[in-house]
Amino acid sequence: MEQDRIIEEEMYRRAIEFIPQRYPKGWDGVAIIHAEDGQYFTSVSIETANSSVDLCIEVGAMCEAHKYNVRVTHCLCVVRDDENSPFKVLTPCGVCQERLRFWGEDVKVGVTTSDNTLKFVPLRELQPYHWTNAYPSEELEHYEKESY
Repeated sequence: MEQDRIIEEEMYRRAIEFIPQRYPKGWDGVAIIHAEDGQYFTSVSIETANSSVDLCIEVGAMCEAHKYNVRVTHCLCVVRDDENSPFKVLTPCGVCQERLRFWGEDVKVGVTTSDNTLKFVPLRELQPYHWTNAYPSEELEHYEKESY
């Protein structure tokens, strides 16, 4: 869909403009989430002395979407190794994939590609054997409907 492509390119543009502002040197990244109502939410990873309590880059943006009670349609995480390195997309980790499934299996996520091209896939394609397939969809739909 053309509208999806516009959203995805806007998300990437926002990410690569934000990273050098927030992190002029070194490694880091940003996550951008797009909501059904057109809002974009941005987040970065929390830096702590104890890495076992760190959170994924996407978590802050997901929390913002929950705070405003809006449905997430897209999620993108972009990083760079340092200020001289190219930007690259990171596929959401398994935990973040579970978090994003709150908004359904149609949420589109940016994925890592071998040629570093911008590509999004729905969660259902990323997780074709997801555990929720063991349950009738009506049993799981009430979680989404209660929030929106």
